[in-house]
Formats: sequence, C-alpha cells, structure tokens
Amino acid sequence: MEAAAAVAGAGTRNPRRWWILIVLCLSTLVLVVDSMALTVAVPAMTEDIGASPQQIQWILDSYVLVFAGLLLTSGSLGDRFGRRKVMIIGLLLFGAASLAAVFCTTPGEVIAVRTAMGVGGALIMPSTLSILITVFDEVERPKAMAAWGSVSMLGLVGSPVLGGVLIDHFSWHSIFFINVPVVFLAVAAGLLLMPESKAPWQKPDPLGAVLSAVGMTSLVWWIIEIPQHGAFEGRGLVTLAVAVASLAGFVVWENTTASPMVPLVLFKHRNFTGGSISLALVQIGNGGLLLVLTQYLQSVLGYSPVKAGLAFTPLAVAALVGNGVGAKLAAKTGYRSLILVGMLFMAASFGLLTTLGTDSGFTLPAVALGLLGLGAGMAMPAAVGALMGTIPADKAGVGSALNDTIGQAGTALGIAILGSLLTSTFSGRMPEDAPEQAKQSIGGAMAVAQGDAGLVQAAKEAFTASMSTTLTVSAIGVLAAALLAVVVMRGNKAEAPAEAAGTPEKELAPTA
Repeated sequence: MEAAAAVAGAGTRNPRRWWILIVLCLSTLVLVVDSMALTVAVPAMTEDIGASPQQIQWILDSYVLVFAGLLLTSGSLGDRFGRRKVMIIGLLLFGAASLAAVFCTTPGEVIAVRTAMGVGGALIMPSTLSILITVFDEVERPKAMAAWGSVSMLGLVGSPVLGGVLIDHFSWHSIFFINVPVVFLAVAAGLLLMPESKAPWQKPDPLGAVLSAVGMTSLVWWIIEIPQHGAFEGRGLVTLAVAVASLAGFVVWENTTASPMVPLVLFKHRNFTGGSISLALVQIGNGGLLLVLTQYLQSVLGYSPVKAGLAFTPLAVAALVGNGVGAKLAAKTGYRSLILVGMLFMAASFGLLTTLGTDSGFTLPAVALGLLGLGAGMAMPAAVGALMGTIPADKAGVGSALNDTIGQAGTALGIAILGSLLTSTFSGRMPEDAPEQAKQSIGGAMAVAQGDAGLVQAAKEAFTASMSTTLTVSAIGVLAAALLAVVVMRGNKAEAPAEAAGTPEKELAPTA
C-alpha cells in the first residue's frame, strides 16, 4: 500500500520541486545570515554611530519583537492571498530595508530599518515552510526538510565568519548589503520557478490578528526585558498582564469564532502538541548557547571573531550528517525515535560543555559541538516534520507560522533565562572588591582590567563556572523535551502528512 501510494504520488509531483527548494533555502538563508552576522558587527557599529548600550539592545530586539508579533498574521495572509506572493513581498521589503541600512548613520535609523526587516522576515518565514510542505509529498518531504535545515545550520554557523571577514575588509554596513544580491536571486527564481498556492477563501479574522500580534509582541518584550527590569515588577508586570490578557483573549476568540485564523484544534493532536512542546523546550535550551560559547571562545580562549566563527565548523559538518541520517531513517523509524536519539545527543553535548575550564583548549568544545550538530540535525527536522505533518494543506501557512512562533518564543525565553542566569552567576562568583563594571560581564572585566592579570583570571574562572551552571540548565531542558517526545507523541512511524492534509479540521482529534 505504501509503495503504491509512493508511485501514485510520484506521478503528481511538481517537476520543479527541487528548484523550488533552492528558492526556499535562499529565502531562509538571508534571514539566518543577517541575524548572526549582526552580532559580530555590534562593536564596530557601536563605535561608528555612537550607540548607547540601550540603543544597541533595541537594534537587536526591534527585529525580534516585530518578527514574533506578526508571524501568525503573516501565515494567515499567505494562506488567504497566496504564499508565493506574501513571500516575495517579504523578500522585497527585507531587501529594501537592507539596502537602506547601508546609508544609516544614527542609531535611530538602524532601529527603523531593523523594524522594517522584521516585518519582511515575518512575511518570508512562514511562507517558506508552508510552500515546502505543499510542494513535496510525504515520501520526499523528509529529504527536503533535511536540506532546508542544513542550509539554515550552515548559515547560522557561517554567518559570524562572513560577518568578521566583511567587517575586517569593509565596514559594518556590508553585513546588510550582502542581503541584497541574495534577495534579488530569491525573488527572480521565485517568480520564474515557483507556483502559487493558497487555501480556499474564508472570512478574515481581524480581531484574531490583532490579539495575536499584541499578545506575542508583549510576551517577547516581557521576556527580553526580564534581565534589566525583572519579571514581576513595575512595567515588566504590566507588559506580562497585557500579554496574558491578549493571548487568553486570542485563545477564547479562536475557539468561538466561525472562521478562526489559527486552527487551535490542532493542539488536540498528540504529535502536534508533542512536537510543539519539544521544539519550545529545545529552543529554550539552545537559546543562549551560541552567545555563551562565542564569549567563551573570544574572552576566555582569546579567539578573534573570525576564528571563533570557524570554531563552529564541527557543529555545521555534524548537522549536515545528522540531517542526512534523519532523512533516510524518518520513514523507517518514525519521527519520535529520531527526536529521542537526537535530543539525547544534544543533552550529552551540553554535559560535555559544562566541564570546560579556562585552559580546556578547543578539543573538548569541538567534540561537544559535533555531538550537538549531530543531535540537532536529527531531532529538529523530525520535530518540525511531526508538527507540520498534522496540519491540513489549507492551513499550511498559519500552521507554519505557529511552528515558527513556538520556536521564536522558546528562543527568546531561553536567551532571557539563560542570559539572566549567566549574568547573575558571573557577578556572584567575581571577587567582592572587583570594580562594579567588572562584575557585570566578562567583557566589562576585560575592559577595566588594564593589565591586572589577577582580575582577568578571576573573570575567566567566574565566567566558565557560570557557563557550566547555565549549560546544565540547557541540558535539563533538552532532556525534558526528549521525555515529552516519548510520552506525548504517538506511534513510532512518521505520519503521512498527505493524510492529515486531507482530513477535515473537525476530525483532527487524537486517536489511540
């Protein structure tokens, strides 16, 4: 039966599907590269435009706020008006904002273009995954998702290296300009190769769109500001109240309106719920990992930005291997087994990283990053595949947006929790007589040390100890995700998305 279905499906496959996948990978790559390259450019940007720490924070966070807040709405727009159309509009907006960033000379201008880029990114991201699951059938989809995930991982690891090289030879503006030719290629290829796809027309849900945007923006804003303003004090409490009220109202409204923007009935499906929670927990665990390790490599081991970026090569190579293995095993072993094995590899990686010291060298981090890449390469596409496999074809856009929103919320929460834990633990382990600036971060300690070898060594030891504590929490989060994947997700075979896609929403209930 499965072989017959595969043969039947092969006859209706889009002959341009692999070219379409290249377009989707280019569209995703431009988002990943920009985000990571910007972190390398912050010091040069700060010096050039005279940005304060608060302004730099807004340059980084303005994108995340808008991106997370508009994901569900943009996914719904793609389903209604056309996923290719929405993706291309997003690419054009992202490219135009990137080009405008080349001419920015003040922090306010950079914040403005980053906000516009966030809108463009929110239009791009849900469309890429929704187009992927509508173009590829259940037989080829694991391979397509593995390729899509591999490109994202390569961009994540390679962009700090690219950013460092560009800044060394040009200026910080170049990290934005590099987006322009990639966007041009993606738009041209999309118009020439990609078919349009959209869901049957249904009544718009403007109230749901407003509630989701306000709720997600408030939630991410609250998460971002936890380290500076606390979680339950002053404006932090007000922001949290707005987030809870908006999201609660969104859930109530989506369950009562005749034309919901987001089919919350999907959460009745065990694979969707299990995949969602696992993805969120993994993203919480991974949230601050690259930031923490980058600081370790540069401030403790003394690597340059380019060398620190190159040090993540084992992560990229292993992730490619993991994606390849996962794509081959998905149909045989099922998503649940891949998620479990992959997450156990990831937890082992975090465990190794907790043993790092001030003189560990790079061998141990290289092994740990290899394990992390192998595990993430197997687990993450499988988690997304299990989640997306339960979504009807006419809800592919908003379903993809829901997947992205869960991941973004987990990442933001992870950065806030792990960043706050890292900072507080570092401060507590620094000598009491150390300057106040030195207690705030290892970068601050290096800046005020001025040849004080004792302070430098104390800062390195405090940082490695606080990093160990932080990564222990990350390991616990990943183990919890693995446990949930086993307990909540059903079956041990990859579910046929085509079957789920053809199932009416009212029938998407869990079965024994």
